[in-house]
Amino acid sequence: MSVTPTASASPQHAKMKKDESFLGRLGGTLVRKKKSKEVNDLHEEGKNAINAPMLPPGMDIHREDTQLEENAERVMLDPTSRENLKFKDLLKVLIDWINTELEEDRIIVKDLEEDCYDGQVLQKLFEKLSGRKLNVAEVTQSEIGQKQKLQTVLEAVNELLRPHGWSIEWSVDAIHSKNLVAIVYLLAALAMHFQAPVRLPEHVSVQVVVVKKRDGILQTAVVAKQLTSTTEMMMGRFERDAFDTLLDHAPDKLNVVKTSLITFVNKHLNKLNLEVTELESQFADGVYLILLMGLLEDYFVPLHNFFLTPESFEQKVHNVSFAFELMQDGGLKKPKARPEDVVNLNLKSTLRVLYNLFTNYKNSD
Repeated sequence: MSVTPTASASPQHAKMKKDESFLGRLGGTLVRKKKSKEVNDLHEEGKNAINAPMLPPGMDIHREDTQLEENAERVMLDPTSRENLKFKDLLKVLIDWINTELEEDRIIVKDLEEDCYDGQVLQKLFEKLSGRKLNVAEVTQSEIGQKQKLQTVLEAVNELLRPHGWSIEWSVDAIHSKNLVAIVYLLAALAMHFQAPVRLPEHVSVQVVVVKKRDGILQTAVVAKQLTSTTEMMMGRFERDAFDTLLDHAPDKLNVVKTSLITFVNKHLNKLNLEVTELESQFADGVYLILLMGLLEDYFVPLHNFFLTPESFEQKVHNVSFAFELMQDGGLKKPKARPEDVVNLNLKSTLRVLYNLFTNYKNSD
């Protein structure tokens, strides 16, 4: 016996057919869109591959590189240089120095690229070092505002450094784009110019990759950048004094100068039953410098202000730094030598400090 389908089943069947037809069309549309996207992606990938230069291992091409304007360039730090131990040490020294300088402002820098690009830290640091107040907005969130602040800060920095022979290796765009090499160049220049009480690692060099667009094609070049040289050369950027002239033009008189300085310091230290025979080693921990300043200025230095028997490098640097503060309190200019150099038995730095005392107190009883 045949069963005749009910009338109610027919519309349901038709609806299912309609749904399948709709899903089929929808699926076809999605497939076409997917294929279209794949074609576009493949085209973009091919375009990048044609334009892409040969980069060092570990460095990828960025979309912004393929979109560079004609004759424009972008500079990137070679990944291998980022892992260079001397470079890492330099970054740490600069970060610690900034945090010490800006401690009162409660500013803590952890990453130079992320913390310096907007100009806020650089503004505060320059104001602290130079004693100048810059006319800039305190907080700027927009890119335009950040670049305007950077422009003001860098103009002030360049105005200060350029007359001293500094090569300007930084720019607003470089700093704002988080170019670490440009940021380090700037901070190292400020540290050296203002005689920061830190010891920058010597002979720090990095490799940078310069990407340029010419005739629509990206070109690359790997360039070596020297960030620091020797301590003597870095210190040599400062104005020369009579002591520099003496060492350069009359080195034969060095022993005479040392003898005169020993006589001078013993004239005063003998009052405490102390005697110096080796200038570079006996002043390296800062104790004799502190006691000498007290004798020259006729006051007693409280023993809790310094380490009478310093053991660590940090304690010795503290003592020498404290002696430098006493010298400035006495009306002397800030010593050109760095506390770290005196602690490290740098004879020239130690002689410079003592020679400065000699010229100012040679007639003191």
